[in-house]
Amino acid sequence: MKLFIDAHVFDGPYQGSRTFIEGIYNYLAKKKDLELFIAAHDVGNLKKYFPSSENVHFIRYKTRSRFIRLLLEIPSLIRKNKIDWAHFQYIAPIMKNCKFIVSIHDMIFRDLPGEYSLSYRFSKTMLYKISALRADILTTVSAYSEVTIKKHLSIKEKIIHIIPNGISKIFFRNYDKAKAAEFIKQKYGCINYILYVSRIEPRKNHVFLLKAYIELELYKKGIMLVLLGHHAMDVPQFDRLLAKQTEEIRKNIFMKADVANEALLQFYRAAVVVVYPSKAEGFGIPPLEAAALKVPVICSNSSAMSEFEFFDENHVDPLNYNEFRERLKITTQSRVDDEKLSEISNIIREKYSWTHSSEKLYHVILDQEHKSP
Repeated sequence: MKLFIDAHVFDGPYQGSRTFIEGIYNYLAKKKDLELFIAAHDVGNLKKYFPSSENVHFIRYKTRSRFIRLLLEIPSLIRKNKIDWAHFQYIAPIMKNCKFIVSIHDMIFRDLPGEYSLSYRFSKTMLYKISALRADILTTVSAYSEVTIKKHLSIKEKIIHIIPNGISKIFFRNYDKAKAAEFIKQKYGCINYILYVSRIEPRKNHVFLLKAYIELELYKKGIMLVLLGHHAMDVPQFDRLLAKQTEEIRKNIFMKADVANEALLQFYRAAVVVVYPSKAEGFGIPPLEAAALKVPVICSNSSAMSEFEFFDENHVDPLNYNEFRERLKITTQSRVDDEKLSEISNIIREKYSWTHSSEKLYHVILDQEHKSP
């Protein structure tokens, strides 16, 4: 069975859908009854994330234009390679010349309408709905997203299969925290830091974090703030708050748009605490990756992240600034509870597995194949 995977997301900045594709298809590449055709503009980059084997083929897109890719290039590639199934994230091509799998990870722009323009909300809603209705298999990553997709796209009768994100096995391996800290210190100059891994946009709540960091005067206690992620949207309030800080404060704040996977792993490992105060997510991978590594985490309890109840008192309301600031103060001052962190890591290992998610998608595809005339 030939599967085409639109992996154009690997050509741009990190997104959660990229982790989803990588996790699912690294596992499904082991299935000898599947032949995978993974497509992006930068094939060299793709090969860093997927195995080279006889049943995995890498296809280079000739264009970087989303419209040309969806209208012309993908249908042509599907026809040329006699594809049986094609898997898309959010938006599928207008021309349908094979069976479609469409994964819609969230409807955040409708859940938080005040943070997105009317034209953006309207166009995305229409494109997502058309893609969802034409999908032979429609998936999402959480029960929360399933509910919001059905609500906002008015497709209550459509079956949505929940294929959750998993956490890679590398996050459960033993490691030397001191060695990771030395690597980060030598390469990036960061020591004893709070870490937030997320692109910058209003819903991600960077203002909450920066304000709390400044008010608690953590920089005076030798604690840095590390923000990893590109500016996806303008956040004037954050920019203004950062700009008016003294040189002493700014030199303790490290920002970088993107880092390689290995460096990101070391950033997680060396962190004092990882925070994730986002207002809404379709899933929320970074806090789980950090917790799998047995690093203390303060995580939002909103949207899909409401399922992460194992964070207990560090499971906070992203709209309650005082609660977040207090948890940040306590967590940066408290001794690490290794037993509690191990318990959380084990829960995540059992609940969020790429093996389970990939097998579920595989069997959904097989079931649909058997139903076909």
